[in-house]
Amino acid sequence: MIDEQSQQLGIMDTKEAIAIAESRGFDLVEVSGKSDPPVCRIMDHGKYKYQQSKKLHDAKKKQVIIRIKEIKLRPKTEEHDFQFKVKHARGFLESGNKVKVTLQYRGREMAFTQLGIQLLRRFAEAVDDLGVVEVQPRAEGRSAQMILAPKKKTEK
Repeated sequence: MIDEQSQQLGIMDTKEAIAIAESRGFDLVEVSGKSDPPVCRIMDHGKYKYQQSKKLHDAKKKQVIIRIKEIKLRPKTEEHDFQFKVKHARGFLESGNKVKVTLQYRGREMAFTQLGIQLLRRFAEAVDDLGVVEVQPRAEGRSAQMILAPKKKTEK
């Protein structure tokens, strides 16, 4: 048995341990039930649970949620539209989001899948100062996709 100041009180009967804990105004909590003999600690269990929930809350506060934003292109996307979509992707990458660039083929465009892959590579080059290619461009059926991730910010 361990008391509230982390001092070992030795091996004792359960009823005796509960009586000591109640006389001091604390709870008797089993810390390790699998050891022989089981280890119990005198503590304020409500305060302990509260501290654990606060630690969990602080950990959630510090975690960063990364969202994936999607931009859709076509193989015949004109230059102005292409630059407009690059501008949007740059904004997404600056705010720390990943960007999934999807290129959709229709009809006879399937005969020129390499043009679509080249367009995706050109897109990656246009945002290479802000993002890195996380998943290389690859064709899957009637579409081609790649994923861009924001570059890690270096401390100066």
